[in-house]
Amino acid sequence: MTARTTRRTAAKSRIAAAGAIAVAGTMLLTACGDQTKSGSNSSTRTNGSAAADLLPREIKAKGVIKVGSDIAYPPVEFKDKSGNTVGIDPDIGAALGKELGVTFQFENGTFDTLITGLRSKRYDLAMSSMTDTKDRQQGIDSETKKKVGEGVDFVDYFNAGVSIYTRKGDDQGIKTWADLCGKKIAVQRGTVSHDLAKAESKKCTGGKKIAIETFDNDLEAQTRLRSGGADAGSSDFPVAAYAVKTSGGGKDFELVGEQVAAAPYGIAVAKGNDQLAKAVQAALNAIIKNGEYGKVITKWGVEAGAVTEARLNGGT
Repeated sequence: MTARTTRRTAAKSRIAAAGAIAVAGTMLLTACGDQTKSGSNSSTRTNGSAAADLLPREIKAKGVIKVGSDIAYPPVEFKDKSGNTVGIDPDIGAALGKELGVTFQFENGTFDTLITGLRSKRYDLAMSSMTDTKDRQQGIDSETKKKVGEGVDFVDYFNAGVSIYTRKGDDQGIKTWADLCGKKIAVQRGTVSHDLAKAESKKCTGGKKIAIETFDNDLEAQTRLRSGGADAGSSDFPVAAYAVKTSGGGKDFELVGEQVAAAPYGIAVAKGNDQLAKAVQAALNAIIKNGEYGKVITKWGVEAGAVTEARLNGGT
């Protein structure tokens, strides 16, 4: 998918329209492994690539773009049985790397530390189903509305919304966020789902607030729900649909209600690094035009979330 700042955040998250349920049926069903540092595939630069000419000199010299990512969010980014980093983001990263003539090296980190990692220059980019929001762009805490940092710029590359899921056959009448009042939800800390849960809990009446239990990653939240420690879970639609399809062979969870808060995922770039942002934007537009982006989107069955143009800071 958030918030996952933090990444996947605010009340505008990850998509995909109703038809995107295809995500659950057509995705590659690879299992998750332990989280470790890993690099994506790279290839030689496309001859005459205008995007490559925009890269900062120091990145050209290194030949590597370090990408911070919370690699525990299947199918967007996760580990396969062999421990390789796979998913929608790594595949798009590989296509971008080919266009730019560099390696996109994905490095694992918890979601709520990725933007800090950009500021400290640990990463050149953050690509982790991170929702592009005005708050993140401006470094505003989505709950307190106070300035907490300088913010980041985003190159938008996908659209997604947020879904709720429950144990299969035990939805307890949950169809909307309002139905969670008086119940417990398990979510990844710092995501749009987390923000929505906090916002909805404030609307609950009669003292029946939403009990919110947060975790470092979405897989831990799923485990909590599976064990009966929560009544529902929530994550970006592609992630929720994948969990419903794959966990327990499809016997553990079910989606309830409709998606909400559709918004773009963005590749985050530190403020002031305009040259890199423009290079990534140009490369994304190039792979959209040449069809490589479409191949990735089709491979993972998430066509409903595809974009037709790489926008800069398109979130609201």
